[in-house]
Amino acid sequence: MNTPSHLSSGLWRHPRDRSRGYRGLEHWLDLARTLEAGGIDVLFLADVLGVYDVYGGSPDAALRAGAQVPVGDPLQLVPAMASVTETLGFGITASVSFEHPFPFARRISTADHLTNGRIGWNIVTSYLSSGALNLGVDGQVAHDRRYDIADEYLEVCYRLWEGSWSDDAVLADAASGVYVDPGKVRPIAFQGEFFRVPGLHLAEPSPQRTPFLFQAGASSRGLRFAARHAEAVFVAAPSDAVLAKQVAAVRAAVAEAGRDPDSVPVINQQTVVIAETDATAHALYREYLDVADPIGAAVLLSGWTGIDFSALDPDAPLAAQGSNAIQSVVDAFTSADPSRVWTPREIADYARIGGDGPVIIGSPETVADALERSVETTGVAGFNLAATVVPEGWEQLTQQLVPELRRRGRRPAAPRSGTLREKLGGAGARVTETHPAAGFRHTP
Repeated sequence: MNTPSHLSSGLWRHPRDRSRGYRGLEHWLDLARTLEAGGIDVLFLADVLGVYDVYGGSPDAALRAGAQVPVGDPLQLVPAMASVTETLGFGITASVSFEHPFPFARRISTADHLTNGRIGWNIVTSYLSSGALNLGVDGQVAHDRRYDIADEYLEVCYRLWEGSWSDDAVLADAASGVYVDPGKVRPIAFQGEFFRVPGLHLAEPSPQRTPFLFQAGASSRGLRFAARHAEAVFVAAPSDAVLAKQVAAVRAAVAEAGRDPDSVPVINQQTVVIAETDATAHALYREYLDVADPIGAAVLLSGWTGIDFSALDPDAPLAAQGSNAIQSVVDAFTSADPSRVWTPREIADYARIGGDGPVIIGSPETVADALERSVETTGVAGFNLAATVVPEGWEQLTQQLVPELRRRGRRPAAPRSGTLREKLGGAGARVTETHPAAGFRHTP
């Protein structure tokens, strides 16, 4: 995340941490080079439009902790990182809630051109009321209604990306003086409940046209949205028991939507702390915990769940409840695993390192064993590995974990090339014929 503190609250205080350098471009160029050299597929950049002000009813605790504030725009980082890499993909979080699809579609097409097709979009519906209020919306839109808006938003984008320009519209013919054949570009003439877009897409077709689509909806309405649109689904399960249920739910929803469940991999949020031996890794983890901030973790949890953790009995079980925020976070700590009862104190302690996702601590062999076991027992396809101390955490991944996974045949010897869609298993650069975006392709 383009911020000094993403999921592991307080680690910006660690003496070896350099995350405060996030304001400078060299910080991101170094990260991109490290990840590509280390064989990582995708750099995923989270984002949030708003400040975490549920805890205590004020942004003060978030500001003191640096809990995802200050935070910069993620997309502006990508072209620079793409310029110093050749194979690293980029997943960008952007919300459908507050930006009109017409300019957004152009920004993504531009990024797809500048990265040679290495861009992906993590589709989110913003959950912080503070963001809504600052954009003139009187309070947060109801959870399920946000997904109704998102469905229409995606249709507008698909029509612009896939249907406005023919593949051969750009002639650039100096002899005739024609740059674009007007007969091969058409307005989308869209009129919906939430958006009206009569005109044509401003950008010519990019390598992927539609970016690779990530999504993280885990509520019943979010799952229906993900099953229709996503090419990969993010989850944040605190245990393999919960993860197995979430993977099964995604696969069932994808099948119900008429798509192949095997075509939509599930990727779990995961934090790893790695050292040469298990003992040294656990010592390193304790070192991280010494500077981790439980209040900062509670601030994030309050924002994610819509529940003010400062007002709860810290030692009473957290009760299941509805929320206009991220319902899956509440479910993960209440109803998803009947064998585990969580209190607010335990949840905040758990979330100090790695947020709402699990942590694996140990030698490269121990961590690889745990990841393999998770894949084999839950059906999860891969992992979205969260930062700890920066850049130390990235170096643990690239210098210790990836080589061990390569020895086991779990990672390719060299980074995959091509567009992001091709890197992540697609047959080509474009969405498949079974994806809804394909239904809007430009035809003569």
